[in-house]
Amino acid sequence: MTQTADSASAPPTRWDTSRSAASGLPTHVPLAVQTRGDVVEGVHYGSVAVINADGTLAWEAGDASRPFYPRSALKPLQAVALVRAGLDVPEELLALSAASHSGAPKHRDGARRILALHGLDVSALANTPDLPYGVAEREDWLRAGGSADQLCQNCSGKHAAMVAVCKLNGWTVQDYLDPQHPLQQLVATTVEELTGEAPAAWSTDGCGTPLPALTLAGIARAYGRLAQAAANDGGNGTLGAEAAVARAMSANPEMVAGEGRDVARLMRLLPGSVAKDGFEGVQLVGLPDGRAVAVKISDGGDRARMPVAVRALTVLGVPEAGPDGALAELASAPVLGGGRPVGSFTALDTAFPETPASA
Repeated sequence: MTQTADSASAPPTRWDTSRSAASGLPTHVPLAVQTRGDVVEGVHYGSVAVINADGTLAWEAGDASRPFYPRSALKPLQAVALVRAGLDVPEELLALSAASHSGAPKHRDGARRILALHGLDVSALANTPDLPYGVAEREDWLRAGGSADQLCQNCSGKHAAMVAVCKLNGWTVQDYLDPQHPLQQLVATTVEELTGEAPAAWSTDGCGTPLPALTLAGIARAYGRLAQAAANDGGNGTLGAEAAVARAMSANPEMVAGEGRDVARLMRLLPGSVAKDGFEGVQLVGLPDGRAVAVKISDGGDRARMPVAVRALTVLGVPEAGPDGALAELASAPVLGGGRPVGSFTALDTAFPETPASA
């Protein structure tokens, strides 16, 4: 049968964004581009939320009010719940509790230390076995004859801290990942408090922990609260949970991520900040004055989240995020041809306002 040009089944001549919204898809916008010569070679779509110090939305691009899964960017909020439940470990181990670590020896040993401090061992963990997340760390591990295990998996610090808290409180350990477990109920309450919103849905993260769906604005608000709490603490030895987690992360960025990871570099270059990435193109940055940025890249690609986050920090007037600032090394990357730069990968300037948002 021959199909006519005006057939009802003919494809549209252009994508209608209203159809996207009507079908329940996020209405993301172009945020980052790769050029080769004068031609745009690749485009990443996504959404951004920029939060004022008082927790209100300063500026957004795309679909910042639609719930999404923050993945490992949730870990600092989970760590706050653990501290509230009695977790008391050295600062570098608290940072590891909020980490997506690279699987280096210090990360694996740190998870073992958390367990040993509470009379536990690796058998208590229920996270999914994996190889080290860091490229160099994975290669070293494989060359040494290693295979996937629970300590190598990038969430092992969080899981070690979770079972430690169960032991401290007399809660059952073997079912600590059950959403109805007292530990996970405490996490859920803490997440709702810090974000200022009830999760729109719950699922399960890759490591096995319960995972809430939140808005970019909500989780950015939480990061601003954490960083501000650390900045406002008087240093008298009575850190609240939010301040303790934020300070541990800022002071030990290589425990939160790993050597050479962009999240660790950002926290080194922007003192007092709290930064965390998450799978599927998620990046969060909280600032000491309570402002924050949240990024979600629609295709889940990893390369766009940090350049977009750094560009979003310029919306807040952060000097380090400017063209000559300390974060410039994270804001773009050269595109090579024959071993020499022939283009660039960077955030799309037209997606962002020209003047800083209000403080």
